[in-house]
Amino acid sequence: MNVLVVGSGGREHALAWKIASSERVNRVFVAPGNAGTATECNDIENVPISELDFPALIKFAKQNKVGLTVVGPETPLCAGIVDAFNTEQLRIFGPDKSAAQLEGSKSFCKEILRRGSVPTASYNVFTGGDEAISFLQNRDIPLVIKADGLAAGKGVFVCNNKNESMEAVMRIKKRREFGNAGDKIIFEEKLDGEEVSIMAITDGKTILTLQPAQDHKAAYDDDKGPNTGGMGAYSPAPVVDSKMLQWIEERILVPTVYTMNNNNTPFKGVLYAGLMITKQGPKVLEFNVRFGDPECQPILMRLQSDIVEIFEAVIDGQLDKINMPKWDERIAVCVVMASKGYPDEYKKGEEIRGLKDAANLPNTKIFHAGTVIKESKPDQITGNIETQILTNGGRVLGITALGETIADAKLAAYSAVKKIRWDGAWCRKDISDKANKHFKAANN
Repeated sequence: MNVLVVGSGGREHALAWKIASSERVNRVFVAPGNAGTATECNDIENVPISELDFPALIKFAKQNKVGLTVVGPETPLCAGIVDAFNTEQLRIFGPDKSAAQLEGSKSFCKEILRRGSVPTASYNVFTGGDEAISFLQNRDIPLVIKADGLAAGKGVFVCNNKNESMEAVMRIKKRREFGNAGDKIIFEEKLDGEEVSIMAITDGKTILTLQPAQDHKAAYDDDKGPNTGGMGAYSPAPVVDSKMLQWIEERILVPTVYTMNNNNTPFKGVLYAGLMITKQGPKVLEFNVRFGDPECQPILMRLQSDIVEIFEAVIDGQLDKINMPKWDERIAVCVVMASKGYPDEYKKGEEIRGLKDAANLPNTKIFHAGTVIKESKPDQITGNIETQILTNGGRVLGITALGETIADAKLAAYSAVKKIRWDGAWCRKDISDKANKHFKAANN
């Protein structure tokens, strides 16, 4: 069959790469894709259609006999792409608009967690900025303050005192830095512990939990600096052992899916729980309704089963009929290379050098995120067209490598990073370091 992947980031490159390896698949189209999906292989082709242009995507799917569409980012999911495709009787993987509220509205998510008795931080919801400021007047406590809607991972502020909280409210409610996403504002108790990402695939009845991963949200080493979309990840995450994973399934994933069904917003797709492992146990920080980026990259590097079979089983409500997925026992580490200035203002159009040398390293894969191809005019003598790959985003590449140990995987990933250059390129140097203490403890 032909498959359409919607999106343009590193997650979508990883999805297209993994889907193309399926024996069920003839061709993979990516809309709009990036330079990585454009140059991945002959079986993958970019399509110049926006992820939010649903009529054009539907028309393309019909004209090109697309048997399955897979949606990468949250924005089209929250805007109702699944509803639009289902209306046209086109097969698509992902939650519909009502279920996607689990990510699209943090206040909706909190209400589902409350009703399902799922452990999470205590919270307050405000619609007015003055109301929120009044709440802070006599409180000088650590808080996590969030814009209610989608803000590309940037509408979250970890505030250690009243002044920082006031500034967060000003940015969300008064300056409207996140637009309509700030129509409501959430104040949450600040949880202490270690963050982990647990992604599960569900058809609303059966839950297939994937291997744990750990993201690095802060921009700089030692988890310092502003929040980003993610500066790197690794899988598996040893902070979650098999006993804890079973607890998470029973106390978090199952009641969430059950409560969504009871709420008449049944969930089908990727249920991504961002958790804090506190002294009292795991608590939900947030739910996302799609694969994480960059967590998707190391997870798919380790997945050995046919992902298309899993997606189709979800659509058909037959997830209980397929075998449990098989995993590479090695560890995968993904290091994000970013543009100078990210997560704030950054420059586009810098030429990326060294990609071929990095890609030739063993057990290493270069997933593109914010990249674009620039073609020069044909050479007058040879007729050859020289192509350049340029930066086109804040997070540019996800360098992902496998290793027998966390040290091996980290060394392989950073060895590839050293071969890649562009003006202003940077990355965190400590991706996966926090795993060492857990691996050592598990092996003692």
